[in-house]
Amino acid sequence: MTTALLVIDMQQALCSGEEEAFDIKDVLKRVNVLIANAKIGGAHVIFIQHEEGEGSLVLGGEGWQLTQGLAAADGDIRVRKATPDAFHKTELSEVLERLEVSDLVVCGLQTDFCVDTTVRRALALGFPVTLAGDAHSTLDNGVLTAAQIIAHHNRTLSNISSFGPRVRVKAAAEIRFPAV
Repeated sequence: MTTALLVIDMQQALCSGEEEAFDIKDVLKRVNVLIANAKIGGAHVIFIQHEEGEGSLVLGGEGWQLTQGLAAADGDIRVRKATPDAFHKTELSEVLERLEVSDLVVCGLQTDFCVDTTVRRALALGFPVTLAGDAHSTLDNGVLTAAQIIAHHNRTLSNISSFGPRVRVKAAAEIRFPAV
């Protein structure tokens, strides 16, 4: 079994300023623990970065950069994406195949967009997923608070059974690599 940790959209624009995700300082700490544990356990760490044609996530712009304080190294694998699905029109599937990855651990931003969509696509592609239930976040959306959205997705994603592979939700501190 080979495991990869997907760190989704932990970018400067989403971790600070007007688009700062809920509880981001603590989420960042938990993401960094996952990264350290993955590297110690021999799992692959893949950083996903969202980009847009305009706004705060323009490729190469300050907001597009991985957030300050994120434990990323120069040699780490990075995948660029332009939709909420980290697999859609990206090299992620090829990277996972080349590395012979069979299981995914997912954390990052934003719960109700890129985390949700990527997790569902991973299931459809046959990957069992461990979702770090306390290491993903989003913003209030005018109907639900960020905390409610996170709790809802932890519950909903863990109840999907129709793909075959399942989502296991665990606290970041409980996730072990490579066997998750």
